Amino acid sequence: MTRRTLVRTLRIEGAPIAAALAIGVLFAAPVAAQHARWGADYFPDVALTTHEGKTVRFYDDVIKGKIVAIDLIYTTCQYACPLETARLAQVQRVLGDRVGKDIFFYSITIDPEHDTPEVLKAYAEKYHVGPGWLFLTGKAADIEHISRKLGLYSDPDPNDPDGHTPMLLVGNEATGQWMRNSALDNPRFLATTIGDWMNSWENGPKQALQSFADAPALDVDEAAHTFRNHCGACHTIGGGDAIGPDLKGVAAARERRWLTRFIAAPDALFAEHDPTAAALLARYNGVRMPNLSLSDRDASMLVDYIARESRANPPPSAGSLHSADGLPAAGGAVDLRPILEPYLRIHEALAADRITGVSEYAGMIATEAVRIGSSAAGIRLAVNPFAQADDVRTAREAFAALSDAVIAFARATGSALGDHIAVAYCPMARKRWLQKGETIRNPFYGAQMPDCGRIVEP
Repeated sequence: MTRRTLVRTLRIEGAPIAAALAIGVLFAAPVAAQHARWGADYFPDVALTTHEGKTVRFYDDVIKGKIVAIDLIYTTCQYACPLETARLAQVQRVLGDRVGKDIFFYSITIDPEHDTPEVLKAYAEKYHVGPGWLFLTGKAADIEHISRKLGLYSDPDPNDPDGHTPMLLVGNEATGQWMRNSALDNPRFLATTIGDWMNSWENGPKQALQSFADAPALDVDEAAHTFRNHCGACHTIGGGDAIGPDLKGVAAARERRWLTRFIAAPDALFAEHDPTAAALLARYNGVRMPNLSLSDRDASMLVDYIARESRANPPPSAGSLHSADGLPAAGGAVDLRPILEPYLRIHEALAADRITGVSEYAGMIATEAVRIGSSAAGIRLAVNPFAQADDVRTAREAFAALSDAVIAFARATGSALGDHIAVAYCPMARKRWLQKGETIRNPFYGAQMPDCGRIVEP
């Protein structure tokens, strides 16, 4: 039996929590007084099993003294859960190595009969889940008890074929701060909610906030907004395969009626054993395209947007070392110039505190990584966060992972970096990058500290 995560009233000990808990954060003043209510005497300490096969106690091991993000999922869900999990994977990338250190993610199955540790492990691998995120199963009664205590339980709805609304509970057990969000919200907003708000803004902005009067007018592209909210967690357009396929050119390659229907009602095509849908499911590790309740208008708008962005995306880079069938030429070493040229353009932009052109250059890198094949999968995956990087800060976070992937690939394959290209390292940022020449141009600090770092390899 499924359980929906949305409840109309969040309850603690049978009484509604103050409205601030559902829509905001309990800040420092009331926290100390309230915290005793939401400690060991409130949360159940039942035994659960992780997707790694380890037994943990819900209170003592999972939430005690931690900043946590908790959602309920089930692996056979064909509606919200796949997007919910993919969205949280984006949030995990934004938070970086804080996940597993001072922030912890937990996804608890509401279908423990089916979702064994082995099933949950395979599910986590499909979505490229990183360290610090555990998928948990246990006794059905214990999970229902937890979901009621967390305010994530509601009675089954026979009119709802899914019975699941994606909600995310975030909190800090040590301070007693808890709040509930949509698990499908903007990944940077969710990362801020978890990473800054839950520790009383200890990691929050230090400078004065901008006045609303000075905020620029919004010019919202409905199609772009719809793609980011519903598709961007699993797909790119010209950025390479992610959890699902790169959609560049798909509007031209697929018949429009089929593509529109697949976006609006993928479950119907799977039920009909549509051969193309089945082939995509097999190719992408069994990750099922979810039904997101999009209208035919939404689907048609997305097809037009994909076609438009496919035309605007730069063509694939030339000059890579390939055989006639498009596979890498024999031998371990690869001509890295088609990757390094756009990579160095990204470096130049970030060192100058700019983001102009960064997403286009990232797309060129992804295209070349796809051409190289499975040996460049690390580079292809490292490019994915650039699809969500629309400011210098998030672009720099993505660039750090991309730099590590390119350097690792060059070493593993014995591929030459070329003349005048060196590996640099910044001990303040603890990050490496590639650059032309030996004059340090730090891409992580830009004009603030342009010469912070040293050359570590020629």
